[in-house]
Amino acid sequence: MKTRTLILTVALCLLAGAVCFASDANMGTWKLNEAKSKLAAGGPKNITVVYEAAGDKVKVTVDGVDGVGKPAHNEWTGSFDGKDYPVTGDSSSDMRSYKRVDDHTLDLTVKKDGKVTVTGQVVVSADGKTRTVTTSGTDSMGMKVNNISVYDKQ
Repeated sequence: MKTRTLILTVALCLLAGAVCFASDANMGTWKLNEAKSKLAAGGPKNITVVYEAAGDKVKVTVDGVDGVGKPAHNEWTGSFDGKDYPVTGDSSSDMRSYKRVDDHTLDLTVKKDGKVTVTGQVVVSADGKTRTVTTSGTDSMGMKVNNISVYDKQ
């Protein structure tokens, strides 16, 4: 009887976790819609962004191009709790944090060597089909950069 109860409890916990992540508007694959975006000339572009469950955390995988058009790839795994978690594969940042504002909004902070380089907000539309990332910061040359990246859910 105890084994049966234990198995049922574990199954319900896994199901609850899956439902929690499934209901998160950010989860899924997002593709950049360049026609609707306003990106700084010569800057990097995040072409595809994937949010997926990674245990009790979220993994964000970004594929795109750098400022000179070379392929770029980076990954972040953490929680939407406002704490810094490491970024791998991005020469312009080493830490990133997301903080949940509401069901469709995240605040974003990017750091390099402990210094904030980019701040922004990620907003998923009410219908869940569009994701808009508004960022401002400083590029590697010390210039102020503002971007509005619009993504379509795949």
